[in-house]
Amino acid sequence: MAAPSNNLKAELQELRKKIEHHNILYYRNDSPEITDQEYDGLFDRLLEIERAWPELVSADSPSQRVGSEPLGGFTQITHELPMLSLDKVFDESELHKFESRIQKRLGIEDAIEYSCEPKIDGVAVSLLYEAGLLVRAATRGDGKTGEDITHNVKTIADIPLRLEGKNIPSRLEVRGEIYMSKSGFARMNKEAVDAGEKVFVNPRNAAAGTLRQLDSRVTAKRPLTMFCYSYGLVEGGELPQSLSEVFECFDDWGLPVNPERQTCTGVEDSFNFCQQVLALRNNLDYEIDGVVIKVNHFALQNRLGMNARTPRWAIAYKFPAEEVSTSLLDVEFQVGRTGTITPVARLAPIFVGGVTVSNATLHNMDEVARLGIKIGDEVIIRRAGDVIPKIVSVILSRRPANAKEIISPPNCPVCHSDIEHIEDEVLMRCSGGLFCQAQRTQSIIHFASRAAMDIDGLGIKLIEQLVEKQLLNSVADIYSLQLESLTDLERMGDKSAANLLLAIEKSKQISLPRFLFALGIREVGEATAQSLASHFGRLEDIISATEEALMSIQDIGEVVAHHIRAFFTEAHNLEVIAQLQQAGVEPSETTPVQPETLPLNGQTFVVTGTLETMGRSEAKEKLQKLGAKVAGSVSAKTSCVVAGPGAGSKLNKAESLGVKVIDEDEFLSLLEQHDKTG
Repeated sequence: MAAPSNNLKAELQELRKKIEHHNILYYRNDSPEITDQEYDGLFDRLLEIERAWPELVSADSPSQRVGSEPLGGFTQITHELPMLSLDKVFDESELHKFESRIQKRLGIEDAIEYSCEPKIDGVAVSLLYEAGLLVRAATRGDGKTGEDITHNVKTIADIPLRLEGKNIPSRLEVRGEIYMSKSGFARMNKEAVDAGEKVFVNPRNAAAGTLRQLDSRVTAKRPLTMFCYSYGLVEGGELPQSLSEVFECFDDWGLPVNPERQTCTGVEDSFNFCQQVLALRNNLDYEIDGVVIKVNHFALQNRLGMNARTPRWAIAYKFPAEEVSTSLLDVEFQVGRTGTITPVARLAPIFVGGVTVSNATLHNMDEVARLGIKIGDEVIIRRAGDVIPKIVSVILSRRPANAKEIISPPNCPVCHSDIEHIEDEVLMRCSGGLFCQAQRTQSIIHFASRAAMDIDGLGIKLIEQLVEKQLLNSVADIYSLQLESLTDLERMGDKSAANLLLAIEKSKQISLPRFLFALGIREVGEATAQSLASHFGRLEDIISATEEALMSIQDIGEVVAHHIRAFFTEAHNLEVIAQLQQAGVEPSETTPVQPETLPLNGQTFVVTGTLETMGRSEAKEKLQKLGAKVAGSVSAKTSCVVAGPGAGSKLNKAESLGVKVIDEDEFLSLLEQHDKTG
């Protein structure tokens, strides 16, 4: 086989970036921009390339992990056994291939016995029972690390706080899916409308958002429920030898299990069950997108084992998308909170997949061109995965004579800033990141975050309140906040308000790299901000730098240089920066240095565990000033790992790879040594 081409390698890198981007939107922010079907297409293409060229598989590929990283703000829980995701199939022939692979691996020809159940569209969780008592609940997170949601799960009525019955293991981890029923979701949204509050998009997002509530009293008022689908850790006892028998035990102990489950023999029997569930789909009081089919006997599961991110003994049979036709009435352009400008189709309302649809995303103008769509067209709508409706084709034979072309807006439809177009990229973006009202909440959250201006006390909920009350219209308004307006806010007393104002005042003295990062320039992370500051030394010189000058910096290519130049060319952004400076924000100047002269240039460090003398962000900043790259994961290319107390899997991986490890005292000595020589 020929070596993979550079074009293929570039495609692979772009796929990984896109998948990670959409993982964050879906799992951390509950704001997906694409349908499940499109995400599946990206992931399937990634797997296709990696299977054909295994040498291109890297440790940081999305294929090597599940889902996304845990959301901040909750205590993190390390799963003692990983929570995996499932491969998927879409038709009976693929089910037969699945069974053939199993039979070949097991060396048998007999039909396999499977445990089958509807695939719930909810949130995967782990429940830990000790001596029959619920002691911990956690989300799946990235499959290895999740969030502690015990306080919320304990409010869910059908999850037992204590198991009752015989032969309960002394330590038992139960796994399942927490979801919101269709009827409960409709009732909750009606109450929200009556109260003039925000409604949820769909039951899955509602369940995810509810489980992320810090106030469990809010969770207690919402209609969550659960179906258990398996178990993880078992200590101090034994479970039956098949999943179907385990379900019977769960039922006896008071754990909720799906009554629609069925034990099937062979894939034909399993496929028939899938068709039965599909026929029931609209009558069920919960959202599903398929059927999960698992080898029933655990002895066979153990023999089959697993791949990097999926078990070999289970598969998800995905239902076909539901399609109808309707008219495209108009196209509007919406600005997302990161500045992405997206065409949205306004449709003649149509009932599909159990709901009435009047809007559908068109994603980008390349998609508009690919479809050849015009305003007035009759279009086919698909509601894939019970999530976001999508236009899949145009019925050209029904095109009216007065159909109109869809034209991109010349400027941002919200703030009228210039629109940034990048060659070879399909997305349009507003360049007014510090000014645009559609982006202001996100830009302020980023600006105030720990790695940026580090304004202690200015969290997401407070920022949302301040934006809603029009006290913050841009990041510059942070420095105009008054004690009186703050104390009028919900849960904000005199002392908290005074402490916040002190933190705001303290943030005015900021290093140039942190200030650059805080501005939220696209593709400018902490490392790039450090490189810019080290190279130019002054904010004014960075603002006036040409793309050619920017590209002369190591690790800054044409695309990043274009983003930086577009940001500082936009007059609205410069106006906000001027307001920040007038308010007393003074990013410190630095003496320009050449990267190759820095003592740690070319070395990659990883910081893990808890350092006693400084936070990890400060340690990272000190390393970057010495020229080091600071990575989030350990690989064979890592030069050194700084391990504080509590270091876990990263330390283990470093030791297994033979990577140099130093403790905090050695790290401080390293910094002191280079301080003296510098």
